[in-house]
Amino acid sequence: MRAVRWILVAAALLAGGTARAGDNDLVLARLGSVVVDDSGRPVDAVGNSGDFRSLASELGVVLAPRLTQPADTLGFGGFQFTADVALTRVHTDRPYWRALASSPDPSDPAASHGDDIMTTVGVFARKGIWLPAPSFEIGIGAVHLAASEMWAAQMYAKLALIEGYHDLPIPSLALRAGASRMMGSDQLDLTVASFDLSVSKEIGVGGTFNLSPYLGWDWLLIVPRSEVIDKTPNIDSVAEPTDSAMDFIFVEQDDIIRTRLFGGVLLRYYVFTLGLEGALAFAGSSKDDATDAVDASGSQASFTVTAGFDF
Repeated sequence: MRAVRWILVAAALLAGGTARAGDNDLVLARLGSVVVDDSGRPVDAVGNSGDFRSLASELGVVLAPRLTQPADTLGFGGFQFTADVALTRVHTDRPYWRALASSPDPSDPAASHGDDIMTTVGVFARKGIWLPAPSFEIGIGAVHLAASEMWAAQMYAKLALIEGYHDLPIPSLALRAGASRMMGSDQLDLTVASFDLSVSKEIGVGGTFNLSPYLGWDWLLIVPRSEVIDKTPNIDSVAEPTDSAMDFIFVEQDDIIRTRLFGGVLLRYYVFTLGLEGALAFAGSSKDDATDAVDASGSQASFTVTAGFDF
């Protein structure tokens, strides 16, 4: 339970450092439009389902469950604590990113910053356990999106199908399932599930340290849900009762599917670990059958540096 306490403390610190809205917070009202009657009087507000789907897709990749580990587990007695920093590309030149608080011109759908990078900082604890199999590992962690109030609680479970043959030309192979739950936004409810297959090989170098290069394929299932959005937040609905018609919600959509190719290397020296990973999430293309909204997200590269301790 000590690991759980450390993660909760770290999560509190990550959340506590964001007392006010930042550039990467969301203003989803910008993805809505006002419907007027024949006289030009506003009568309703509706959200752009395609923009909502694409935005959730790219943000889901940014906050997706962390990978950063080779296929080998820690062993039933092993414990690891790590911290990492990840840089992930997003396409802020595309119309759906006008929902960012830092958008230079909210009234212009084409307003853009150009391609940009989002930074996330995470802390994780991992533990090898006996059940349901000797080569089983679980982990929990928290990730914070810089310049925002958003963060994500994450967890995963990994089963090594093959591991431990370090003196033979046999690689390790593992299956892993993870989940990430975003918090800190009163406008978007976002959950990301991850399922990946990875292969790695531990290599001893000079009897001093070990290198574990790894490669894998990851499937992401992104589930976005909209909260109630106020298109005119500066108008008091009590003083202006007709303003309540300006509240809207994005229609619930089918889950978003994204895939990632990832690879990296983890260095171990005594109890210290240092890792570097690169990943490429391929462009989205899934479509919601009810609204015909198409995921127009672009491909997203990410780079992660991780450091920690094995006990």
